[in-house]
Amino acid sequence: MIYADNAATTRMSEAAIRKMVSVMNENYGNPSSLYRFGQRAKEILEQARADVAAVINAEPREITFTSGGSEADNQAILTAAELGKKNGRKHIVSTAFEHHAVLHTLKKLEKEGFEITLLDVHENGLILPEEVAAAIREDTCLVTVMYANNEIGTIQPIKEIGAVCRERRVLFHTDAVQAVGHLPIDVKDQNIDMLSASAHKFHGPKGVGFLYVRKGIRLSNLIEGGAQERGKRAGTENVPGIAAAAEALKEAAAAMEANAVKLSEKRDRLIGGLKEIPHSALNGDAVRRLPGNVNFCFEGIEGEALLLLLDQKGIEASSGSACTSGALDPSHVLLAIGRVHDVAHGSLRLSIGEDITDEDVDKIIRSVKEVVAYLRGFSPIWRDLMAGKKAFIL
Repeated sequence: MIYADNAATTRMSEAAIRKMVSVMNENYGNPSSLYRFGQRAKEILEQARADVAAVINAEPREITFTSGGSEADNQAILTAAELGKKNGRKHIVSTAFEHHAVLHTLKKLEKEGFEITLLDVHENGLILPEEVAAAIREDTCLVTVMYANNEIGTIQPIKEIGAVCRERRVLFHTDAVQAVGHLPIDVKDQNIDMLSASAHKFHGPKGVGFLYVRKGIRLSNLIEGGAQERGKRAGTENVPGIAAAAEALKEAAAAMEANAVKLSEKRDRLIGGLKEIPHSALNGDAVRRLPGNVNFCFEGIEGEALLLLLDQKGIEASSGSACTSGALDPSHVLLAIGRVHDVAHGSLRLSIGEDITDEDVDKIIRSVKEVVAYLRGFSPIWRDLMAGKKAFIL
């Protein structure tokens, strides 16, 4: 089997598994307890906080552990909204191709009287800092732009967008779920006020994430209860999961440069091979994209059928975000970059991992070519295109 859906989730690293099992077996105390056993768990928790903070150049007290990226996104956006509301600022700027954890939270705020501006995305999947600047108003309380897109992998000019927000005194949040552990991040240098991350995207466990909040920003609570996480996230901390997440992130950070070089080479070979398929198109910028992300549209086919037949050939891939699996509508990300419905339905996302080999790449290219040709062979849309009854788009 070739696993090529790492954007959906990654395999836990052996180091993270060992760390998690060790803490579960030997340090299972409640970190809020005052006795020695509980305080040992507290030490592990705080060491994990320091390790996570160091990777993104934050301070440990600026890290709040969550259940994942979606919770972190929600807490960041709702915090900014609450602060803005107190100051009479109820306008938020975002983009049309954010993760649904962001878009649905913004939709909720819209029902509560906030005005939301969703910036259009260019065909290459990028947002320009000057477009963000033009959208900011006197009553803007937040700009939230994802660091790297979860479907097409494009990497935004985060430092420049952050600088615009800092100059205009507007909070800047970035959903960095796809970026943390894969791209170098410096929250201070990049002018980031809040950042969301999820451990299962960088070989940590599912159900663990973190939210960076720059000191001086008062975080609003999503969960009320005890005084855990400095009173900002009630509930006994998942110490084994958090320790494993920190272990995975340290490991990912140490290997980041070497992995990026390897994955970029394999990614570009994949892109080159799939471009040979007639009437296909790469989605997103060819250069400013995650090292392991490849996303294509193939005219005249349905993406779901493509995935099922690739699965039969031992290739695990997706047509977009795992959070929208089963949806009949085409990807909102592809529509945002200008793909029409018929083309967007025929999409394929390959997100490769560090264990990918040249032989794997060759098999993926060969298999996709075979499956696309097979599906086009009995597609009425393809017959109409070939007969000239409909015009090709790609």
